Amino acid sequence: MVTGELKNKVDGLWEIFWTGGLTNPLDVIEQMTYLMFIRDLDDSDNVHMKESIMLGLPYKSIFEENVTIGDRKVPGNQLKWSVFHDFPAQKMYANMQENVFPFIKNLHGDKESAYAKYMGDAIFKVPTPVMLDKIVTAMDEIYEKMEQLRSEDVRGDIYEYLLSKLATAGVNGQFRTPRHIIKMMVEMMDPKADDLICDPACGTSGFLVESSEYLRKKKKAEVLFNAKNKEHYMNHMFHGYDMDRTMLRIGAMNMMTHGVSNPNIEYRDSLSDQNEDKEKYSLILANPPFKGSLDYDIVSADLLKVCKTKKTELLFLTLFVRMLKTGGRCACIVPDGVLFGSSKAHKDIRKAIVEEQRLEAVISMPSGVFKPYAGVSTAILIFTKTGHGGTDKVWFYDMKADGRSLDDKRSEVKENDIPDIIARFKNLEAENDRKRTDQSFFVEKQEIVDNAYDLSINKYKEIEYIPVEYPPTSEIMANLRALEKEVQESMAELEKMLGDEMA
Repeated sequence: MVTGELKNKVDGLWEIFWTGGLTNPLDVIEQMTYLMFIRDLDDSDNVHMKESIMLGLPYKSIFEENVTIGDRKVPGNQLKWSVFHDFPAQKMYANMQENVFPFIKNLHGDKESAYAKYMGDAIFKVPTPVMLDKIVTAMDEIYEKMEQLRSEDVRGDIYEYLLSKLATAGVNGQFRTPRHIIKMMVEMMDPKADDLICDPACGTSGFLVESSEYLRKKKKAEVLFNAKNKEHYMNHMFHGYDMDRTMLRIGAMNMMTHGVSNPNIEYRDSLSDQNEDKEKYSLILANPPFKGSLDYDIVSADLLKVCKTKKTELLFLTLFVRMLKTGGRCACIVPDGVLFGSSKAHKDIRKAIVEEQRLEAVISMPSGVFKPYAGVSTAILIFTKTGHGGTDKVWFYDMKADGRSLDDKRSEVKENDIPDIIARFKNLEAENDRKRTDQSFFVEKQEIVDNAYDLSINKYKEIEYIPVEYPPTSEIMANLRALEKEVQESMAELEKMLGDEMA
């Protein structure tokens, strides 16, 4: 999490945008994203240059001697943050408008790439040279502080903090998924080098970014040092859909900044007939919109055949099953109502996952996880698409703490079940002997069937009541009389002392 001096510096940068007239949080984050990307381009180019010298490998800098912008030739070093940040305000502003911004808009050679699609209509909105000068200075201070902290997650934490400014939920109930919850889900699913990963409600691409980072850290040799796997990782592995172009633009840049050159991030209504994906992906990670209600005529007929409902959370679950290839896995966040709702649609989708696929785990999360944006109680469902059943028993976990306070402040606390959840999920054989009074346990499929496919943990969890033994009534009465006698003696002694004083 971003705290202390770094948080103050980020807030100060936000204030510069705000007082300068950019008051829409999406606009601010979008402009910050561009500028962070421009600065990171310079840093990453320097790193690649040093590595090429050390390893004796050829490398051509993107800031070569002259860069073509339109019909002009511009000295490449003028596009480098480390050079132009020292320009006078007016010259830096003109350089940004006329050179740097057109350069990054056309940076990706493939005009069909996600980057080209969403940068094509990007607009530089910083209104004045003085404001740009203040922003660049503030960003240099932030990066200097990041360098001092030397934490591998600090850049992601800053981006997460910026995204937290998007405090308003959309009409369909979408809101930001906390980064530590995303990391937990990705680690539990353990993405593979040949996976085809999709988030059909991707927003700023949090699940895709974390999956890419997990593969880079945990499977670096397999992913990046194998030509075939690297090509797949850079161009084919990651797929995300959303209906907000600004979110898509931020998501595409977020992925590129994290080293994925060509993510497949597209404008698409995942629940409509516009989405023709069937049996395509091997891993779906998602936190689909909750509380939404759609008209039947805009929902794919395929989905309505399986689950006739207007509720987005149920339609997305149906969609995940359709989009997964056989053997594909899904980890998704659902509101608690999905687990125990009594409507036909609720029961139908639960039955379909339990009977026709292989439901593996239900992780109940406390209601404060999504504060301050929403207080809704949620759970994580993990299942594998088989097409012919396979559920024999389901693992339940009652998460009580996620390392943050469960109020609007979400401050860091010591209590954290996440490491325990990951460890236990990766060793489910050891869970067989756990009791219903424990924090995690198995429930046999037949019991779930007998309970109308209810998946709420409270249906199966047993609470252990410790009997409290009280002494017999006669002993209590004797103690009361003794106390009464003691009070009377104390009162008599007090009266005697007062009488002596008055005399």
